[in-house]
Amino acid sequence: MARPGTAIGGFVTLIILAALATALYFKFWWVFSDGTKTGELNSLTYTGYVFKTYEGEMILTGYGSKNAAGTVQSKTFKFSVADREVAEKLNQMTGLRVTVHYKEYKGALPWRGYEKAVVDSVAEEAPGQTPAAPSPDDFFL
Repeated sequence: MARPGTAIGGFVTLIILAALATALYFKFWWVFSDGTKTGELNSLTYTGYVFKTYEGEMILTGYGSKNAAGTVQSKTFKFSVADREVAEKLNQMTGLRVTVHYKEYKGALPWRGYEKAVVDSVAEEAPGQTPAAPSPDDFFL
C-alpha cells in the first residue's frame, strides 16, 4: 500500500522540474532580440578550449553624444557565429563595412559561443553607399 505523501511528493517534484525546464528554455533558447547591425568588422577569431567557436567584434559608429552635440561616438558589438559558412564569409570581410543579422539570447551556451548575440547571416554593404553625413541643421530644431 502506497504512503499518502508519495503522490503529493511526486506532484511537487513534477512542478519543480517543469519550472526548471521553463526557466532554462527562457534563459538559453528563447530569442530575446532579433535584428541587424551595421558597422566595420574589426576582428573574427576561432577560439575555445573544448568547444571551438567563432567570436567577432564590430565597431558601430554614430553621430551624437549625450555630452556634446555633433560629436562622433563609437560602440563595439561583440558576437558569436555558430555557422561555419557565415564565419568564413565574415573572415573575408574583416576591415569592411558589413551588415549582420543576429539573434540575442539571455544566456550563452558553450557550444554556441561566448557572447549572447549570435550572428546567423551577413551581407556586405555595397561600395560607395556610406550613410550621408548630417548637416548642421540636423542638430537644431
